[in-house]
Amino acid sequence: MLLTVYEMKRLGRDSAELTALADHLTAHGIALEMLAGPLTGIYDPTGTGRILFAFFAAMAETERENIREATLEGLSAAARKGNHGGRPPVITDDMLHTMLRRRANGESVADIRRDLIIPTGKRKGHNPSLASIYRALDEHAKRQAHPEALDQARADFASSQAST
Repeated sequence: MLLTVYEMKRLGRDSAELTALADHLTAHGIALEMLAGPLTGIYDPTGTGRILFAFFAAMAETERENIREATLEGLSAAARKGNHGGRPPVITDDMLHTMLRRRANGESVADIRRDLIIPTGKRKGHNPSLASIYRALDEHAKRQAHPEALDQARADFASSQAST
């Protein structure tokens, strides 16, 4: 039997996991074939093949760690600049205030929706969904019901940002 993978590093997250998997496959009579990378071809679990496999598994683990560290550094740098990623909110504060005012006047959400236009993002120029409107109204109601929780969350976030 033969297990074919594109590249060795697609098999596991660290060298110990890769080596254990290769040993398990060999013990069960399953050959391992890699289509790309430094060990292209069928894995030889003896002698030099085993040493090379362990070496390149360690290199793949190091590469993965470097990518992870660079990603975390990039996210941290972006956060320091105020960019926390994700999509811009569909419902802006201005839209929320309009919705609250009009709901207080007895208008239906469907009527309000027709006059709201998403200002940014992928759906710029479209009306927000009814679900987005109801979600924004619900979140606003929760914030109003528990303002101390919101204040505490803001304080916690500010202190976490100050310590980084």
